[in-house]
Order: sequence, then structure tokens, then C-alpha cells
Amino acid sequence: MVFSSLIFLFMFLPIFLMCYFIPKNRKVRNVVLLLFSIAFYTYGEPIYILLMLASILFNYFMTRWMVARKNSKFIFVLIIIFNLGLLGLFKYADFFIGNVNNLLGLSIGFLKLSLPIGISFYTFQVLTYVIDVYRKQVKVQKSIINLGCYISAFPQLIAGPIVRYSTVNEELDNRKENVKDFADGIGRFIIGLAKKAIIANEMAYVADAIFGSAMVEAGFIGALIGALAYALQIYFDFSGYSDMAIGLGRMLGFHYLENFDHPYRATSITDFWRRWHISLSSFFRDYVYIPLGGNRCSKTRNIINILVVWALTGLWHGASWNFVIWGLYFGVILILEKFVFKKVLEKMPGVLKHVYALVIILIGWVIFYFTDLSQLGEAFRSLIGLNGLGSIDLLTHLQIFKIRTIVVFVLGMIFSVKAFKLKEGKTLTYIILILLFVLSVIFILASTYNPFIYFRF
Repeated sequence: MVFSSLIFLFMFLPIFLMCYFIPKNRKVRNVVLLLFSIAFYTYGEPIYILLMLASILFNYFMTRWMVARKNSKFIFVLIIIFNLGLLGLFKYADFFIGNVNNLLGLSIGFLKLSLPIGISFYTFQVLTYVIDVYRKQVKVQKSIINLGCYISAFPQLIAGPIVRYSTVNEELDNRKENVKDFADGIGRFIIGLAKKAIIANEMAYVADAIFGSAMVEAGFIGALIGALAYALQIYFDFSGYSDMAIGLGRMLGFHYLENFDHPYRATSITDFWRRWHISLSSFFRDYVYIPLGGNRCSKTRNIINILVVWALTGLWHGASWNFVIWGLYFGVILILEKFVFKKVLEKMPGVLKHVYALVIILIGWVIFYFTDLSQLGEAFRSLIGLNGLGSIDLLTHLQIFKIRTIVVFVLGMIFSVKAFKLKEGKTLTYIILILLFVLSVIFILASTYNPFIYFRF
């Protein structure tokens, strides 16, 4: 079940809100949130709900045991191994087996385990809890209901943002829902829904139609349009879902941190990664990069730390070499910006810096899209013009030039770099939000194409 579905909008969410706000007791509301979150996850993963429940129980009891044993390092390591082991088993086992088979000429059988929805997100959330408790930055959670709510809360369960325990630990017991937060939350949710249903879904069709065709025929024009469409899709898809998650959290009294800050306005790749998927970037910074030594070490060690972090960042996104290449690609660019042409970038005009960043970002998204490296190579041949300008007949056949698609494409490019803020309490704001909601529902009804890129990360 995704937020941009009719069953969520008109069944699950209204029923949940009614059941949630009827009781006044905080503990009862947390129980309601936990039960509905379990139901939400079970709808999409009827088997793997047991895995998530096992994760809640294991981390609850083991972390309490760790604290009871004066923050035992041995128990802490066991907890980390368990959580990363589950993630590794379900997400990376077959990737590892396949590479061992290819490297050593073996024929080890694949496990063929399906990837549990959202396992990367809730595993990282659990790790922030366990690590921060071990570091004595937060207190151990004594209520299994509260910890269950933190790990499984449906607003951010399947696609983030990665909510740190320290962000919401006080609100698990002491949050205060109010009319203003609820209204703000509805508005934020509608904006996110519009991003997803109106722009991301339309751009997804364009990107998949072009990149799923023969890239030799698509040529330079087709590859460029596909790359731009995919860049808009992934931004409005993921930032839209983050907006909906933040909005839902606000309706319930939780204040999740922002996850995007208009990343396509960036003037460097360093700036881009301060704005894109902020919760993931900050996780790797605080829990991997800094513990490795960060930049408080030799230049060589610093470069190694950056490459390790970005290889892991790429691998986090998926068990495929293109994701590792994608991560290392950005890692190398960041190293070059930091140590080689930092002064050159600083002296460049703002427009050129923006163009430079966008070109690097677009190339990155092409790498991110193609899990098949041979198809990736062909896409790059088209992107640099080695396959000619491309066939307009092909793009016409793929229905890329529909009026609606062109309008959405232009709006997507504008809204991806331009910040628009609706004024609170204004009649015009309410009218715009109502129109956006109605239009989003119309788009959902009119199309069966409703993919979500980060759904199984």
C-alpha cells in the first residue's frame, strides 16, 4: 500500500485517524498507531511482518540487556551483527553469491529471497537507536509499544525519511496534537501527493518508455529527454513521499526533520548532497564517516573514508554494481571538489556552477537507472551523441509529445528549482490545496502507472 493509492486515501487513513483521535490517552494512541502500522505493513508484506516484529522484539530486549550490563560492548556488537546480518541476508546474499560464482567459476545456488519492503529504512532507524543508547546520547526505551511505534510507524516505514530515535523519543510520550499541526500536516501531505501523482508518475512513464526502448534508436535527444524525465521522476517521487510522511507525522504530533531542500538548485555536488536525501547523508556522516576518522586524519585516509562511505551509500540503494559505481562516482566528484578544483568552483559564475552541478547529477541518474551495465554503456553512447540525434518517430510512437506530458515536464522543471511557499491561513491557500488534491485523485484514477522508486530500498 502506497500513500498515493485510493485504498490508503479513502479507507486506511480516514479509519486510522478516527480510531487514533477517539481515545485521549497517549498510551492508547500509541497502541492504535502500532496496530495500524502493523496492518499497513501486513497489507504489502503478509509474511515479512514477522521479520519486522522479530526485529522490534530482539532490539528491545537486547538493548535493555546491553544497558543492564553497563553498555556491554559484546552485546552491542551482537545487536549490530544481527541487524546488518538481516539486511545482508535479504538484500545482498544473492548479489554476493552471483559475484563469487562469476569470480571463481562456481555454481552456488541462489537463495532467491524477496526483499522485504522498507528493510533498509527501518534497519537504519533501529541502528540509530541502538548506537545512540550505547553512546549514552539517549536513554534506553522501556516501553516496547513506544519502540514498536518508532520502528514501525507507517508514515515513514517503507520509504523514509530515516527518522533518528533522538528526533522523536520525547514525542513518543509527550507529543501534543493540535489543530494547527494537523492542518499544516494535511497541507504538506497534499503537496507531496501532488508531486507524486501529477509530476512523478507522468515523468516515470517518459523515462521508462525511453530507457526501456532501444537506446541506439533513441540517440542523443531521446537519451537527454529520458535523463531529464528520470531526474524529475526520482526527485518528485521521493521528495513527494517524504512530504507525505512529514505531513502525516505532523498530523499525529511528530516533527520529522526535512529530507530535501531543492537539490536541483545546487551549485556543486557538495551542495547537492547537503540538499538531497538529507536523512541518509547525515546517517552515513555521523555513524560511518566520523567514526572512520572523518577529515581529522591524513589526506590519504580522508580520501579512503570518503570512498568507503560512498561505496556503502551506493550499495545501500541496491544489490547491483551500477549502484556501487553510482556511489563511487559521486565520491570521486566530491573528492575532486574538495582537494582539486575547490578554488576554481568558488570563482565560477553562479550560472556556470549550477549548470556544472546539473550535468554531473544527470550523469549520475543515468548510472542509477540501469542495473544492466551493457544497457548503461549504450545509454552513455547515446547521451554523448555516438548514436546520432535519435529517431523522432520513436519518441512519437512512445507518446512522449502529448500536451499533458509536455505541460507536466515544464512544470516539473520549474518547481524543481523554484521555491514556492503557500501562506498559512489564507483562503487562496485552501483553494489551491483542495484543487491539488482533486487533481491528484483524478491523475491516480486516470492512470494505472503508479511506480515508486524507493519502495523496496
